[in-house]
Amino acid sequence: MALTRDTLLGRDADLVLILSGGNALGAFQAGVYQALHEAGLEPDWIVGTSIGAINGALIAGSTFENRVEALRAFWRAPFDGGSFWPFASDTLRRTAAANWTMAAGRPGIFGPILSGAAGPSIYETEELRRSLLARVDFDRLNDGACRYTATAVDLKTGEDVAFDTRERRVGADHVRASAALPVLFPPVEIDGRGFVDGGVSANLALDPFFVVPPARPTLCIAVDLLPLAQALPRTIGEAGSRMQDLMFAAQSRRSLTRWREAYAGYAGPGITFVQLTYTAQEDEILGKALDFSAATVEARTRTGHSQAARLLRSMECGDLSLRTAGFSVHPA
Repeated sequence: MALTRDTLLGRDADLVLILSGGNALGAFQAGVYQALHEAGLEPDWIVGTSIGAINGALIAGSTFENRVEALRAFWRAPFDGGSFWPFASDTLRRTAAANWTMAAGRPGIFGPILSGAAGPSIYETEELRRSLLARVDFDRLNDGACRYTATAVDLKTGEDVAFDTRERRVGADHVRASAALPVLFPPVEIDGRGFVDGGVSANLALDPFFVVPPARPTLCIAVDLLPLAQALPRTIGEAGSRMQDLMFAAQSRRSLTRWREAYAGYAGPGITFVQLTYTAQEDEILGKALDFSAATVEARTRTGHSQAARLLRSMECGDLSLRTAGFSVHPA
């Protein structure tokens, strides 16, 4: 029997996607979404941070038929430094690609600043603004059936802010602000306030979802790009990569622990929370967040698709059942 939304969720349940930050690692989320799309699981709400906000905007701001292609087009590498090394080891190829991005930026997302006009940062993100305006239908994103939220941080006050289509019109600059990682990218000014990447506070933005209990049974899939647990590092590069993981993944662990405690004894409409994490990072390098090379993007997308497909099979077989009441947490 073909997988469908009715067979997996039923008619009375909602699907929420929470998409974390991770820059180039976000290709994994594109694969996750493709598997869900193929099973007819279209999200009712997307909460995104940084690259997760960008991926979420491409999904919510496209027609059902064009969503997968919108993600593919965004992630399709126009050129990458790794292509200079067709016969090199995979580590060398990935390193060359990351170094190329450091020097030249990533067309369509960011580029090196050639003057001081863009602000206190290494790169400018006007390219991202133009890409979003060209690829995202913001009328659909704001008025369509899928609710959309992008998180950011007020650079001056440190306040967490959620740009939510239930509360305001969301545009390209709100998405760009969610991905404005300080030092690398300039803050984005909106209504006289400067905003930066929501990931500096909560890379996996659970608060917008949990702050108000859902009105209907809900499957919440949180797609996290940085793993909490990994093998012990053996090299300086692996140690540096592991440090990046822990800085952000520890945020997610503390946030989820806090919400589990807050929902202890909860008996309202069922919340089935699945944390789907990109754990297969044995081939990744220290500069993984800047490796936008075609081969790496394709590998991450395949991995995301494979992990999401396993999750769907576990739902189909009944190994993972949706709750009608109460709250449960599942790794995937």
